[in-house]
Amino acid sequence: MPPAEAKATGAFCRPNNVTARGATDGPLAGLSFVAKDMFDIEGSVTGNGNPDWLRTHEPATRHAWAVARLLDAGAELVGRTVCDELCYSLTGENTHYGAPLNPAAPDRVSGGSSSGSASAVAAGLTDIGLGSDCGGSIRVPASYCGLYGFRPSHGAIPLDGCAPFAPSFDCVGWMARDASTLRRAGEALLGRAPAQEPVPELPSLRLLKPREALAALEADVADALEPAFRLVEELLGPAETIDIAPEGLSAWSATFRTLQAAEIWNSLGGWIEDARPRFGPGVEERFRLAGTVTAEAVAIASSERARIVAALRRLIVPGTFLVLPTVPRIAPLKGLPVAEVEVAYRHLAMNLLCIAGLAGLPQVSLPLARHEGCPLGLSLVGAAGSDLALLGIAQRIAAPAA
Repeated sequence: MPPAEAKATGAFCRPNNVTARGATDGPLAGLSFVAKDMFDIEGSVTGNGNPDWLRTHEPATRHAWAVARLLDAGAELVGRTVCDELCYSLTGENTHYGAPLNPAAPDRVSGGSSSGSASAVAAGLTDIGLGSDCGGSIRVPASYCGLYGFRPSHGAIPLDGCAPFAPSFDCVGWMARDASTLRRAGEALLGRAPAQEPVPELPSLRLLKPREALAALEADVADALEPAFRLVEELLGPAETIDIAPEGLSAWSATFRTLQAAEIWNSLGGWIEDARPRFGPGVEERFRLAGTVTAEAVAIASSERARIVAALRRLIVPGTFLVLPTVPRIAPLKGLPVAEVEVAYRHLAMNLLCIAGLAGLPQVSLPLARHEGCPLGLSLVGAAGSDLALLGIAQRIAAPAA
């Protein structure tokens, strides 16, 4: 890629950027990818979005599993990309390394924490953006940047060689500009294991539209998404509007955030106390709160999660898919006050994002809508293990939408 183009996006890491050749042939030969700065790349130090992490860690002795898988499939690694600090944000604004460009809306954030990967893909600098998704770190930047983004079933792709975070929620994910490339990357990363559900025939699909997700939208956003909903229903069949969270999605989100914070502190608290890193606004406050989550709060949230997971897995069986907005708003403008972003964007987004996260379900975000000239994603959530089926359905939807 032309160095000036890459530099202009701010997508690539400066202190620890690295490239790697892929196999000479394979299903991804001729394609390129970037890797978020939480994946190990042999011979290079993983920075995890923070200069103190970079300073206190040694070069990796081997590639992360997902990086090795893409290289073995023939894709070329063309760079390591900026992420939010220790991946604990959804904006893509990194105090130390800046905010990667959102090519689809240059005055707005690209979304985090896989911000640099999204920026590089949206700018046409690479084909596949490898990232991770815990609370929404693939789905949010995909929606904000007008990309196809995929969060797989929890545990479908090994996390070997990934920086630690919240293990019961963490997933390797990826983004692409088109659904065909998204699917090709998925086939390489997921393999064709017998446990993977085949793509169902269209008449056998059941679509469910969560009423609570629709209620989260302002009227103008709902209007902007309506053509996307219609397109999906025209192709896959009518969707039934249902209630999925009698207590409200905000309660589900609170459960998610409690457990996520406790796991994050368990993974990173010791390093934070030893290294005393400097964090930017928002990130610093979240880590401080993560350290205060009590065992009692975790026990209550764990019980709630078990109940939610059981209900969702009874509802979303093979062949059944939720259709819902990826996030309730377009990307926020750059530089907004942290308090405004937390309330108006992060918390509202988590009300939708926590559905797949709590139950470990696969979700694909499709760039099917626009609002105020900016991208807005629509998502499908499938049953656990239906990853390849979901990627195939996304490709079917994308064909007439192109």
